[in-house]
Formats: sequence, structure tokens, C-alpha cells
Amino acid sequence: MSDNNADYKSTLNLPHTDFPMRGNLAQREPDRLAHWQAIDLYNKQRQISQGREKFILHDGPPYANGQLHMGHALNKTLKDMIIKSQQMLGKDAPYLPGWDCHGLPIELQVEKKHGKVGNKLTAREFRAACREYAEKQIDQQRQDFIRLGVFGEWDTPYKTMNYATEANIIRTLAKIVEKNHVVRGSKPVNWCMDCGSALAEAEVEYQNKQSYSIYVAYAAKDSVDLLARFGLTTDVFKTAAETTLDVIMWTTTPWTLPSSIGMSVHPELSYGLYQRQDGSAFVVADELVESVVSACDFGTYHRLATIDGQALDRAVLRHPFLDRDILMMLGTHVTTEQGTGCVHTAPAHGVDDYQVAVLDYGLSFDSFVDGTGRFTESTPFFAGTKVFDANPAIVEKLIENQRLCAQSKFNHSYPHCWRHKTPTIFRATSQWFVGMDKAGLRQTALDGINTVKFIPEWGKARLYDMIENRPDWCISRQRYWGVPLCLLVHKETGELHPDTVSIMRQVADRVAQSGVDAWFDLSVEDLIGADAADYEKTQDILDVWFDSGSTHEAVLRAEPHLQFPADLYLEGSDQHRGWFHSSLLTSSAINGVPPYKALLTHGFVVDENGHKMSKSLGNIVEPQKIVGTLGADILRLWVASTDYTREIRLSDNILKQSADAYRRIRNTARFLLSNLHDFDPQVHWVSRDDMLEFDQYIVSRAAHVQTEIEQAYNHYQFHMVYQSIHHFCSLDLGGFYLDVIKDRQYTINADNIARRSAQTAMYLVLDALTRWIAPILPFTADEIWSFTPRVAADQGVESVFLTTFSNQLFTLAPSNRFDHAYWQTISQVREAVATELEKCRAAGEIGASLDAEVSIYAASELLNQLSQLGDALRFVLITSKVTLLPLTNLDTDARTPLISHIDGQQFAIIAQKSQAKKCARCWHYREDVGTHAEHPALCGRCVDNVSGRGEVRQFV
Repeated sequence: MSDNNADYKSTLNLPHTDFPMRGNLAQREPDRLAHWQAIDLYNKQRQISQGREKFILHDGPPYANGQLHMGHALNKTLKDMIIKSQQMLGKDAPYLPGWDCHGLPIELQVEKKHGKVGNKLTAREFRAACREYAEKQIDQQRQDFIRLGVFGEWDTPYKTMNYATEANIIRTLAKIVEKNHVVRGSKPVNWCMDCGSALAEAEVEYQNKQSYSIYVAYAAKDSVDLLARFGLTTDVFKTAAETTLDVIMWTTTPWTLPSSIGMSVHPELSYGLYQRQDGSAFVVADELVESVVSACDFGTYHRLATIDGQALDRAVLRHPFLDRDILMMLGTHVTTEQGTGCVHTAPAHGVDDYQVAVLDYGLSFDSFVDGTGRFTESTPFFAGTKVFDANPAIVEKLIENQRLCAQSKFNHSYPHCWRHKTPTIFRATSQWFVGMDKAGLRQTALDGINTVKFIPEWGKARLYDMIENRPDWCISRQRYWGVPLCLLVHKETGELHPDTVSIMRQVADRVAQSGVDAWFDLSVEDLIGADAADYEKTQDILDVWFDSGSTHEAVLRAEPHLQFPADLYLEGSDQHRGWFHSSLLTSSAINGVPPYKALLTHGFVVDENGHKMSKSLGNIVEPQKIVGTLGADILRLWVASTDYTREIRLSDNILKQSADAYRRIRNTARFLLSNLHDFDPQVHWVSRDDMLEFDQYIVSRAAHVQTEIEQAYNHYQFHMVYQSIHHFCSLDLGGFYLDVIKDRQYTINADNIARRSAQTAMYLVLDALTRWIAPILPFTADEIWSFTPRVAADQGVESVFLTTFSNQLFTLAPSNRFDHAYWQTISQVREAVATELEKCRAAGEIGASLDAEVSIYAASELLNQLSQLGDALRFVLITSKVTLLPLTNLDTDARTPLISHIDGQQFAIIAQKSQAKKCARCWHYREDVGTHAEHPALCGRCVDNVSGRGEVRQFV
């Protein structure tokens, strides 16, 4: 060892670990999945969690049709991160995934293969084919969810087509019937002509459509009466032949005119009687007269009189082409945003029309449109014609009768079926409804909303407005694949059987044994015996939103390991009118309270330019492709890094940023592991009293970060968790602590307490970091766990997911002398020194930072802080020598210094190449190199570490 060229590498504690530098996640993650399955990890979580406070996130069921898209991946990943974080926060957080299985999309897929019911398959065979198709879709989706690292009861998920669940859905409806919320009526509902069925609010989307815009004149049946309402007589007209008096209305749906039975005006709007140059007169809202005259090209006009709409109540007009009287009515739905202020009223085709004409005025009506969207044979002039095709013919009929004032076409937003992408119509049919006001359901639901926590908060106003303004809920559908309503109705009166609720529960018991076919197989005689001749069974099925909206009863209450209400429902923002909505109504109807304590809403995934992902734009990113190339943890890290309450951008470039951030976290963990290769916590643990000040600081800093992270996890703020972890790895560890301790870790002899102190700190930090990232990066966290040495409490613990967040961090705290603020000051000085060293490196004066020695000139307060570290300061600054001098000693003529400030304190730095010799072992330039006979190439510190007792360190 006396040779100047002796190899001292073997005397260093060089890092080593088998933990791979590259994640190779796409290849390695499936092995981790297999390991979790082999050890039955999810059920072990349940076992160790018994007795803990429960946290229940109820899964909003995805539909069992089609391959998973990024929206699914986002949704399930968010749910899984919440479940995993709540579990690690010390709760019992089971996760029962589910699927929505009934409904038209599956019917359409089966029809493509087998045709409609009655073609090749009976109704029973058709339902069986639907069930088989749904099972295949679930199996495919389930594997993709599992591949994302989502923990849950995948072998026994809930499905709305499970016999027991179907039975519970029927029982849920029975409870709502019992509470007097269900009514039958021929009300207008949104109707898809392709589906041949009513649609729920959530099944309607809005797209552009070209429509007619027509102004139509409805003649007064009794001009004398109408004029008298304005305080006028026929004297205002020049001759009797010119006493034409019309009420002008505007519509964009000419096809609804055959069903027109009324004309609505607002009771508080001002309506004017206006006379044209030819002597004829017309009535419109005063506020809209100019736009009406312009659109209809009426020419010059003047106002004869003005009255409030209230005065027009029950005036009588004539239909523009049918032999029918039209009653003027008062309706607060009338506005002056466009049109004439006079709205033709067809209760067969409009919710507001129905409210005014039927409920307020008691009028009866006929519906001339069948389920396929054609006019029935009883329709005058237009029998057999599709409604939209009839528009031109109706316009021609108006022209023929000299009732058309103006026509044009325009593009506007119009409701479309979300499945067929075709325009819908409002059509009155005999349907079953959950009444919003019949038994106070609307107010109960609104009151319940005020008890719910909304994330983000704007969700509250959105849901509140929807409930406040929605019509009765049409729950019946004229299809085959679904849960039947199971109602018995009197053939003549249409009334429910007096024992309906009891009958429904009996049917539910049978459905629980053999599925919904039980209802269709039962005869009326089987159900009620003697009175069978007077009653008939309903054949309708329930709206699928009733299925999923009933899962708080069918699942939460039915499963003993769950509980009602759920702590959280989490879905996309579209579910304010979907699952959030239907669940609120069913629970409010039965329980009087919402089924959830909190609602979390996430946005939709868009491309990097904010455009909706679509095949036509070619900007779709498939989750399977991401997982298969980058790995599930990269996708999950992207989810965690976003503000999911808004639209969430995704692109190859954004994923690259996530991959870069992942490498920072992985490399940090790898560095920590590589420096713990000879650390046994049972043997080498250093107590707080013996731990170096700098090590105490990083442990305390980690404790502070953990507090932030736990708070963020509790508030589902994953982007804050991501930022805290990323900053801690980049700044606190990589940019400061780990850089500073390298010399101590590598050059001090292995069992030196200063080295074991650093290892103890690194162990605590790694252990905490592994748990922090576990909810977000489950594959990586558990891989790190498998490489980490264990303390006694964790010996034999097979997975990080069988632990909670670390409490060990909080057993240490920095001394009052070297608190967090102190080390922040030292860090800022270090950054300034690094800037000056970089300037010297650029000038070619030095290579590595250890080539330099620095002089720091500072005022007394800062000088005192720096001097407290003594010779250890050079290890913090990673220079070979540091000289501290009063700021007053600065000789600006000697060399241009770097001037910097900390909290208003000015200091200066001068760096230059060291003139001392370089130690062959630690690479510091020290004046005592060459003065030790046995090791002439080493500095005195390294001599002590190689052949002596080892150096003593106090602070760093």
C-alpha cells in the first residue's frame, strides 16, 4: 500500500444493488401481477384490515361492451389510487368492481349476429345470447383492468345481470312503488326512432342538425273577442273583408303541427296588436315585433294596443290546416330569446307543452306518431310519412292555406341518440315514471345534495340544477334485455294490483334463483290466481340507469363487507346526469338521503391540443398500447400528475415527460438501495442521539413531506402527491442530501457510525418513499420493497401493500441548532457556489468541483451560520477547501466575485483551482497529501479511514 500508484478502490464502500436501473415495466409488471395472485395479496389485505375504520368507494359500473379506452383507464386508475392510499392510511378499503350489463348496445350487437327477436331467436334465447355476449366483454375488460394494477374482487365482481342483483333491482323498484313515487302516464319522452324506445337523459347527446324555421299564422276564431281583450272593436279595420286577425308563432319542428292543440303565451309578457298597411292585424310579443316583421317581410306596421299575456288566456284560434280549435294558454316556459313570444303547444311532443295543456288546463290529446317515427294511419294528410320527411309537405300545406308567413333553414344543436347518432323526437307514449313531485322526491333529493361533499365544488350546482328542473323520470323501456318492471295492471282501469309490492317481492325471490326469465315465464294465474282474468303483466324492462342507480341497495346494502352510504362515488363529469343522478333519485326515494357522502368528478381525456379523441381525427391513444410499451406505472404516473378535475391532455410527448419523471423516482430509489447493500437494520441501526445532524434533517424533511402527502391523499389531490414526491427526489435528495453524503458514504470505513447514520437515514427515507409511491406506482413500489432490507416489524411482510404509511419518520426531529431553515440557508449558499464553480469550469480553470477551493465573504450572521459546520462545510459545497471571511475583507480588485443574497444578507464567493495535491482515494485536494509515509498518495483523512480508527464526523 506504500506505492503512490496503489489501487485504493477496494477500500471504498462503492454502491451495489441488483435492483435494475431500467424498469422494463412492460415485461416485468406481469411477473409482479402473478406474484400478487400467488400470495393472494388482496385477500391478505382484507385479513389484516379487520376491525379498522372502513372506507367504501362504490364502483360506477362500466358498460359491458367494447374494448377499454383511455377514459376507462383514467377512471379505474383514479379509483385504485384512492383505494390503495386509503388502505395505506390505515383504513379497511375493499373494492368491489362492477359492470352494467343490460340495455340496448348489447341488444344491437346480438341483433347484428342473430337478427331481431322472433327472427332466429325467441325472446328467451335472445336474452341468453345477450348474457353470453356480456360475459365475454366483461372477461376482456377485466383483464385490462387487472393489467393496470387495480386491486379488487375480480373473481366475484357485481354485475347487474347476476340473478341476485337482478332480484335486488326489482326489490328496489318495489320499495319505490311502496313509497308512492311510481306513476303511469302518456307523457312525452325523448324517443329514438331507431331504438324504438324511450331514452334516458344520459342517453341523449347533442349534435348539429339542419332544421326548418317557420313563422305560422293562427287565425282568431272570434276576432271580436280577441279585439275586445285589447280594448278594441272591429272599427279599427277599414272594411269587414280586411278583418284578418292572426296570432303569429314560430317553430323549428313543422312535423309537430298535426298535434298542435294550443298556443302558449307568458302571463307577464307584453303582447301587442299590430296592424299592417293592408289593414290585417297580428299579435306577437312587443319585444320581438321588429324581428318578426323583418323575418316575415310584413312591411310597414303600427301598434294598435298592448296587453299582458294574462289577458289572452283561453282565447280561441283555428288550426292552420286542420279543422280544430286552438286554445290560448298561459305558460311560464315562454321566453323572448327568439321567435314571437307565442308558442304552439303539442303535448304529445313536448314536456312543457304537456305540463301546460294537460296538467294545467286538463286538455286531452292524440299522438299521431308511432314508435318508428311515422305518422299513424289516422293522421290527416300525412299518414305513413316519417316525421322529418313530412316537414316539406307540411310547409306546402301551410302555403296552400295561406298560413305560412316565412320559412328558412338553419343549423343548430339538436338531441341525438348516443348509440345511433340519429336525431330523436319527443313522443307521448304510455310509460312508467318515477314522479319527481308526486311524493316530494324532488325536494328530498335537493335537500340531500346539500349534505354531499363535491370535488370539485362546481359539481354541486350542476347536479342541483339538473334535479331542480328535470321532468318525471321515465323508467320503462320497450326492449328485451333488461330487468322487467314486474307490475300487474288492471286491463280496464290501468291501475296497479293492490298487492303489487308483495307480488314484486315474490317475483324477485324467483328471479334470484333463475334470472329475469322467471317473470316472463310466470302467468298471471301463477301470481294472483282468481283475479287473473282482469289483470295483465307489463312487458317493459327498466331503464338501465335504474339498474346502476339501484346498486346502493342491490350491492352496498347486500354485501356485508360494504356499507351504506358509500364514502365516495367517482365518475366522469357526464355522470351528473347519469349514475350520480339516478343513484341520488332512487336512494332519496327509498332512504330519504343520498347514497354517497362525497362525489368526485373527473374530466375527459383529450389530445395535447385539447381536442376530443376520435378515430376520424386519428388522435386516439389506446391504454393497451401504453401498457404494452411503456408499462402501467407510466400510465398511472401520468394520471397522478394531472389535474383530473379538468380536461386531461395526453400525447406521446406528455407520456415521455411522465417516463422522465418515473426515471427520476426509480433512480432515486436505486441509489438508496445501492448504498444499503451492506446495511442490516437489526445490526447497524443508529439511534437518534447518535445520528449526525444532516441525517436528522433529511429524516425530518421526509416526515414533513409525508404529512403533505397524507393530506393530499386524503383529499384525492394526486397531482400534489406527485409534485411532493418529485420535488423531494429531485431537490431534497438528488439535488442536496444524496450529493453531499456521497463522500461520507464511500470513503469512511464501513462500520463508522457516521456511515451507518447515513444508511439509517437512507433506509428511513427509502422505506417512506416506497410507501408514498405505492398507490401511484404499485409495480415499482412492490419491486423496491422486495429489494429493501427489513426492520424487525416488517420481516416476512411480503408486500408494501400489507403496510401503512411509515410512522418511523416522526420519531426523529432535527436539533434546534440545525433546523429546517438552517439547512435551507446552507442549500442556497451551495447553489450560489455551484454557479461560481460552473463559471470557472466554463473558463477551463477547473474540471470537477473538487478541483476548486472557495472563499466566502459574508456578514456576521451568515458567517456564523456557515462557520458552525467547520471543516464539514467543504463536504456540503463539494469543494476541497472553504475559507470564511468577513464581507468587509472582500478585495474586489483581486478577482471578480459572485455576489448573491439570502434573506437580504449579501455575500460574495470567489472560486479558484486548488494548488494542493489530489488525494488518490477521495480526490480532494489537500495540503497533507504526501506527508504520510505509509500512504503518500492519500490525505490524512483517508489514511485514518484506511488504516486507522476512521475519521470522526459530527455534522455532515
